[in-house]
Amino acid sequence: MTESWLFLLVAKMAIAAGIVVSCSLIAERSGPLIAALIATLPISLGPVYVFLALDHDAAFMADAALGSMASTVANGCLFLVYVRRAQRHATLASLGPALLVWLAAILALHWLVPSFWTLLGLMLFVFIGAHLAVRPYLAARPAAAAERPWFAIPLRAIGVATLAGTATTASAYVGGVWSGVLAGLPIVMSSLVLILQPRIGGPAAAAVIANSVIALLGFGLAIAVVHLVAVPLGSWTALGIGLLICVVWNLGLMALARRSAP
Repeated sequence: MTESWLFLLVAKMAIAAGIVVSCSLIAERSGPLIAALIATLPISLGPVYVFLALDHDAAFMADAALGSMASTVANGCLFLVYVRRAQRHATLASLGPALLVWLAAILALHWLVPSFWTLLGLMLFVFIGAHLAVRPYLAARPAAAAERPWFAIPLRAIGVATLAGTATTASAYVGGVWSGVLAGLPIVMSSLVLILQPRIGGPAAAAVIANSVIALLGFGLAIAVVHLVAVPLGSWTALGIGLLICVVWNLGLMALARRSAP
């Protein structure tokens, strides 16, 4: 069990770092939509849930999914605040307030303890509203990319790997709901912002996050299904269904984007 835990911890750290670096490079070369679709797949969160499923029963997994739903709602608030602020402000002045909004949303949801259906309705409201609000910023492109020091991306990759490992380790000592909240920490997106905005500018970096809003809604719906089916169908079946929903949702968004492109 110790070897399994260590392997998954290292895998989580490596995958989180890898996806940040990959998405930052893809965004510079292929545009914000593709980067957003990759970043919102549960590639980073997946190892955390595998670890939880190995050590806990299906009821724990259902609770964790409920916590991740709350974290997803908070992420929608973070995305909205960041996209609007990044149009005129520097990196830290854009991301800092957005992270504070994320924390405030998590604490409010923890205090209110909404039911599953209330949380699902709130998630739909937040993401549909956020998508409508960020639509004017979806297509921004960098005018010219500034030179970056060679160590910038490796240094930030190490940072996100460290944060991912810390969140994964802490999840072993808290309950199911807070394990899900920790699994949904905006580590990848925050690190992606820290890499992209100094590199390509606020509006272009915000376009990646703006395109992530509707994509992340698919993840939120997938994790809602995991909560519903984990106990009756088992943890592994629930996680498989959740992953399938995420992949189909993002492929559908890509197909719609291609159909609407001139």
